[in-house]
Amino acid sequence: MTETNKTQTVSQISQNYAQMRQEIKRMIVGNDDLIEMIIIAVLSEGHILIEGVPGTAKTTLAKTYAVLSGCNFHRFQCSVDSQPADVIGVQFWNAEEKEFELKMGPIFTNIFLIDEINRMSPKTQSAFIEALSEKQVTIDGERHEISSPFCAIATQNPMEFEGTFPLIEAQKDRFMFSVYAKHLSGDEELEVARREQNGMLNWEYFTKNLSSLSSPERIMEEIACVRNIHVGDEILSYIRDIVIATREHGDVSLGSSTRGTIALIRGSRAKAALENRSYVIPDDVKAIAVKALQHRIVIRREAEISGTTSIAVIRQIIDSIEVP
Repeated sequence: MTETNKTQTVSQISQNYAQMRQEIKRMIVGNDDLIEMIIIAVLSEGHILIEGVPGTAKTTLAKTYAVLSGCNFHRFQCSVDSQPADVIGVQFWNAEEKEFELKMGPIFTNIFLIDEINRMSPKTQSAFIEALSEKQVTIDGERHEISSPFCAIATQNPMEFEGTFPLIEAQKDRFMFSVYAKHLSGDEELEVARREQNGMLNWEYFTKNLSSLSSPERIMEEIACVRNIHVGDEILSYIRDIVIATREHGDVSLGSSTRGTIALIRGSRAKAALENRSYVIPDDVKAIAVKALQHRIVIRREAEISGTTSIAVIRQIIDSIEVP
């Protein structure tokens, strides 16, 4: 890709993002940060874990983005008795054809919403690991590729403990970003009330005249462009210093894995593209650092009791490291 073509494509990515954000805001009130991070995750070829109490528009946002992106969308509602085959699929015997046939699970799609992922047992959670990291699944010894683009959006309610299972560390590490969906402010809540009064929150009404703004092919072109966003050596060193600091911090018992480094690089490239830049600056790294690292570090028990959080630790690290 020539420099001129890259500049033109980056400009298109930024314009598409602004247009898509505007359309999403017709249905979704607030959640600006979450909207941006979902798009960054798609452009970074990553996955996103959304934590938040019920009623914060997590599912609606994922569905809205899928419609606007022109991508295939599947939703899987997790439960305690969910089995791996329910997610990835199963080989079944076709008596008429006298052969085994593959029944693909809902994971074979572009945008895959995993609703309430912490309601699944660790055994079933493990069924996602191969798909999230390698974009393929293995069924009865056979590998099956998942189409591109592929982005898994998982939700969980951190306030509910009955009938739930904490995500295993290997599972959490496969998510490129983790975001908290918060309750709306007073003004935003009033806007929701007004839209409901006017019938604007009806899904069928909203999607009636809604057309896609993109396509899987176009998204893949944008992903290829994002891969070529320039990241200078000084930015790479800055990212390295942040990740190493999470491993050496006194309040942290388990620091970020190397996947955290990769998430910061890929995510900052996508953030730069949304800002209409063909190069990464430190502010791009800072903007995504908490979302890329907060689920990858484990706070020491004694520090956690005193009120220290992973977010506070990451922000302290960012403030302490010299900006290039």
